[in-house]
Amino acid sequence: MASLNRVFLIGNLTRDPEIRHTPKGTAVGDLSMAINITYRTQEGADKEEVCYVDIVVWGRQAETCKDYLTKGSPIFIEGRLQLDQWETQQGEKRSRLRVRAERVQFLGGRGGSGGQSRAAGGYTQERRDSGGTRDYDRPSRETYDEPPINEAADDEIPF
Repeated sequence: MASLNRVFLIGNLTRDPEIRHTPKGTAVGDLSMAINITYRTQEGADKEEVCYVDIVVWGRQAETCKDYLTKGSPIFIEGRLQLDQWETQQGEKRSRLRVRAERVQFLGGRGGSGGQSRAAGGYTQERRDSGGTRDYDRPSRETYDEPPINEAADDEIPF
């Protein structure tokens, strides 16, 4: 039987990204995001639920998240579920399910204003090679800070 482990999430960071390094120097970033869901109950009242998700980001992508993201930043995450298991010093077995990010897209501008896409000044990093090495797109700060360029006037759009 085939297997599929794919996660797509859009939400806001609940804290600033934290970064640490492995003994070999690889950056590991920890992100925490909140995803808000609003729905109507059977009684007709609007109810809001929040789902909190822990994210792990590796390599240059982790460093870039630390450089550009802050608490409240809107982001899009594409990745897979990862189960971490360990034993405490007291002998208790622990586990946690989190998302290992393979693609992080920054949806907001530097000021935290959400709703921007990549074409409108957003920023994407994604894994280019599945052979174990990671090669991420990393725009210069000048590219990220510039306002978006509108290449077509509104009257030129065909719809």
